[in-house]
Amino acid sequence: MAEKIRIALAPGDGIGPEIMDAALLIFRAAGVDAHVEFLPVEMGESVFDRDTRGMTDETVGMIEETGIVYKGPMGTPKGGGGKSINVSLRKMYGAFANIRHFQSLPGVETVYSRAGVPVNFYVIRENIEDTYGGIEHRMTPDVFECKRLISAPGCDQVHRAAFELAKRLGIGSVHCGHKANIMKLTDGIFLERFRSIAAEYPEIEHGDVIIDALCMNLVLKPQNYRMVVLPNLQGDIVSDLAAGLVGGLGFAPSANIGKHVSIFEAVHGTAPDIAGKGLANPTSLILSGLMMLRHIGLLDEAASIENAVLHTLESGVHTGDFGDRSTEPVGTRAFAEAIISNLGNKPQTREAARGGSGASAVFSRPERPRANALMRTFETTRSSYAGVDLYLHTTLGAQEVAQRLQGVCEFAPFKLTMLSNRGTQVWPTGSVFTECVDYYRARFELRDPTGASSMGQSPCIELLRRVSEKFEVVQYQPLKNYDGERGYSLAQGQ
Repeated sequence: MAEKIRIALAPGDGIGPEIMDAALLIFRAAGVDAHVEFLPVEMGESVFDRDTRGMTDETVGMIEETGIVYKGPMGTPKGGGGKSINVSLRKMYGAFANIRHFQSLPGVETVYSRAGVPVNFYVIRENIEDTYGGIEHRMTPDVFECKRLISAPGCDQVHRAAFELAKRLGIGSVHCGHKANIMKLTDGIFLERFRSIAAEYPEIEHGDVIIDALCMNLVLKPQNYRMVVLPNLQGDIVSDLAAGLVGGLGFAPSANIGKHVSIFEAVHGTAPDIAGKGLANPTSLILSGLMMLRHIGLLDEAASIENAVLHTLESGVHTGDFGDRSTEPVGTRAFAEAIISNLGNKPQTREAARGGSGASAVFSRPERPRANALMRTFETTRSSYAGVDLYLHTTLGAQEVAQRLQGVCEFAPFKLTMLSNRGTQVWPTGSVFTECVDYYRARFELRDPTGASSMGQSPCIELLRRVSEKFEVVQYQPLKNYDGERGYSLAQGQ
């Protein structure tokens, strides 16, 4: 008999242990235990007192050994140094693609089910970068910054994951959601790499949609979308919007896929008000578990359980948070037992899930990395200096700031070309109606751009030194061109 696949098991906080018990009860009845060994690990709110990561060293070792985590909802302590364990896990282990499937389920009434509008699409969210890097600073007494990082290799990873999933599922179209009309470099590269990866999959249609229009379209005509791939923050927001279309987070499975570690979890809250009462709805965790079973090749078991879940919902069995209010709800365990009793049955209102024609479990992990991998996309790009942006803390007016800066750079290879405040140009042109704060961007550009190719960083540093004698410089940002294209944005009004 083949060696069992080992999976790190973290029941979670609040209602987590109850819904995890229900999911495992179903898996056991479907024969999953013949192929899988679940290994309990310590992770969650109770661990933060001992470790700000929210997980023990033993847990870290088990996750890295198994490469798969199945987890219930987890809380983060209010205050203190502990960060969200959900975010930490995804970033720590490079689980770069968050996959969520949103579909109308029988017995789960929504405005769309009442109107007969089918909802069935995937949201693929980049999981590592964007504002979720958590890089924040207080720049001045009045101004705070959150740095948004988008990398070309990170974009390539999530876009390729989306198209590979679409290919495997037979989905014929993928859309990219973005805000490249405003964030022309960060969302711009996300969209550019989407189009580049899409060219490798000519059999799949692709398109793009601005994020605000996407949100409106999903509410008006969700049936027009089958898969949408988005940057991290936008994907987080759209995922919850999409969950609202199908009845809430209690019906939204989630998988976080990485090269070495993948995490399958319920993304709803811990519901401490009903914890321990046996009332919780385990559907989300069960459906997330089905994504996990398919990930390791247990296609027949996953199809059998999915069909039993759908048949159970069709029959009207429901927990207290959804379903026909005229019928008595059941508890968590009774809900699981109803699904078990329907193993072998198929849904009547939709096409049944199909298995893998007897395929057996298969899961192979890449070799453990010996060091942090460096990913590259643009390996031959040439860059040259074009100038420098200096960010200043001052309460002076724009005209006086400009006058002083022009004196500083009078004999430098740079000239002052622009001042902006909160991204809007206020010098040499601008409007007196533009309200300012105590944080200016001063842009210096080369007087003679033809010398850019031979110039190093030293002149930029020297300019920084000179300006810092007159102003408090709170941030320094070189301006560079890449293959002759500007690698920095213009100000609003510039």
